[in-house]
Amino acid sequence: MKKLVLMALVLFLAHSEFYAQTKSAQKSPRLEEASCESVGLSAERVARIDKLCAEEVQKGNLPGVVALLARNGKIVHWKAYGNATAEGRELKRDDIFRIASQSKAITSTAVMMLWEEGKFQLDDPISKYIPEFKGQQVLKSFRYSDTTWTGEPVKNEITIRHLLAHTSGIGYGVIDSDERFKMIYQKAGTTDLFTTENVTIGESVKKLAKLPLHHNPGAQFTYSEGLDVLGYFIEIVSGMPFDEFLETHIFDPLEMNDTRFYQPESKANRLVDVQHKVEGEWEKYPVTFYDPDYPVKGAKSFFSGGAGLSSTAKDYAVFLQMYLNGGEYNGIRLLSRKTVNVILSNQIGDIWGANSDNEFGLAFQLVTEKGQNKGANGSTGTFSWGGYFNTQYFADPEENMIGIIMKQTQGPVNDVTGWKFKQLVFQTLDD
Repeated sequence: MKKLVLMALVLFLAHSEFYAQTKSAQKSPRLEEASCESVGLSAERVARIDKLCAEEVQKGNLPGVVALLARNGKIVHWKAYGNATAEGRELKRDDIFRIASQSKAITSTAVMMLWEEGKFQLDDPISKYIPEFKGQQVLKSFRYSDTTWTGEPVKNEITIRHLLAHTSGIGYGVIDSDERFKMIYQKAGTTDLFTTENVTIGESVKKLAKLPLHHNPGAQFTYSEGLDVLGYFIEIVSGMPFDEFLETHIFDPLEMNDTRFYQPESKANRLVDVQHKVEGEWEKYPVTFYDPDYPVKGAKSFFSGGAGLSSTAKDYAVFLQMYLNGGEYNGIRLLSRKTVNVILSNQIGDIWGANSDNEFGLAFQLVTEKGQNKGANGSTGTFSWGGYFNTQYFADPEENMIGIIMKQTQGPVNDVTGWKFKQLVFQTLDD
């Protein structure tokens, strides 16, 4: 009998750690809709956002767009414009978009949740957990004729902090700005972004670990596959598949029910087409080095921490609101307030210059005082990023405001929403 009770207790504790986040003494309300006036915004000025989005679709500059604006934990504008598919299905505001690099902030959050459990230190070398990263080299010479290269030993090892802040020196393969790294990654067979093939992040990361770096870790900012490395790191440290960790520790607690690496068949008809312009008309983007239908097709085995998730405007707004709440949402605490402060602090020193408009933290780009004073960027500390398929977001802690604009395009677009949406968000203040 005692054995049965003990086993039940062990199972209960394991189950609790597996599924539950800690309860919080704070209990912010769920993100719901409210009037502009109730949160100090002008409805007449918010209408300018509505006009912008409608006009961009009408002009043919975008096939469709979903825009969301929230303040003080209340959504005041959440609307869809245009079409979701090249065949003309009307876009709905809860349709699902590939959020690509917006995945990075979610992966970083998962890393920091494990950090809060004392699983590791931020300045631990990643080789401590993934031994393949031991003995790395910085690229010294490269021969284009056969893609052979030589390197020199790194001066210091890649740390978890480097991976979070994009200062590891790792590159980005097919979208790398350096042609040499594109060729090296392709030859090595790394999976850089999305795939329908039966590949795992562990397999890809172990190949990546053997490749040269752009520079010594910590020396420069190079946008990289570091968050894919951290996705595999999460599997090792947590003992759970990466997708399950995100689902049980972030998505379920925050009720982000439409945010996943791969969508079930029941939600496939809500996935928005990636479109591009062909002779002046919007058409579905073809299969290139990836199949754009990866969220609903293929092996569904590659969990890219840097680019793989799909989501909705509302789900992502909930995630950002958790940060504005200091790590808590609806009575569930994912991160402590102090951890959020660390994540939203400059982690790259003066790499972008002492007088830059922006800095970078452990998950987001951050507006500096100089950037704030330029206008249309939000307050100092506003955090933001975007995604490969033309999605953008930002959150302003001082004004407690969130702006999200979701689109799904590839190739050149005459799209002014990328800069004008943010400018129009901040002119709505009326308090």
